[in-house]
Amino acid sequence: MYEHTFPKKRFKHTLDFLNQHVSKSESILDLGIDNPLSELMKSEGFKVQNTSGVDLDLNATEIEQSPATVITAFEIFEHLLSPFTVLNAIKANKLVASVPLKLWFAPAYRSKTDMRDRHYHEFEDWQFNWLLEKTGWKIIATDKWTNPTNKIGFRPLLRRFTPRYYIVYAERNSKI
Repeated sequence: MYEHTFPKKRFKHTLDFLNQHVSKSESILDLGIDNPLSELMKSEGFKVQNTSGVDLDLNATEIEQSPATVITAFEIFEHLLSPFTVLNAIKANKLVASVPLKLWFAPAYRSKTDMRDRHYHEFEDWQFNWLLEKTGWKIIATDKWTNPTNKIGFRPLLRRFTPRYYIVYAERNSKI
């Protein structure tokens, strides 16, 4: 289906899900700076603009002022202290968001070298659903997938069967 080779399994799953729920004629604001996935989305024909890298916990102006009809947020909400505030600030009426799921056999991710690369939240699917519902989103579709590694051991074995990523397509009446 795609001409690209995917550096990550999640990129293929994310693009497949996005293609199912978002028209390439719609404008997308992708939360976070330009990244390999947003570049891949552009190469697939999506009209994507990224946020500038401002701390979204402190300043949601780019989100509030965006004319985009779709917001995408791929593995970003776990890095925010207040995903509620960001979700509530969205004016677009469509959202495609993915989060890493909380794994009972692995601690939350915390980079030892980059103080900004920490997970304040790792959600269970029902927790993320509640957060979306509390901020006015109606969940239309969801999907989960695993993220196996080529390592040996008990946890790598569990990663072959335990979903690691959760993606949601949600809609709400425009707040504009």
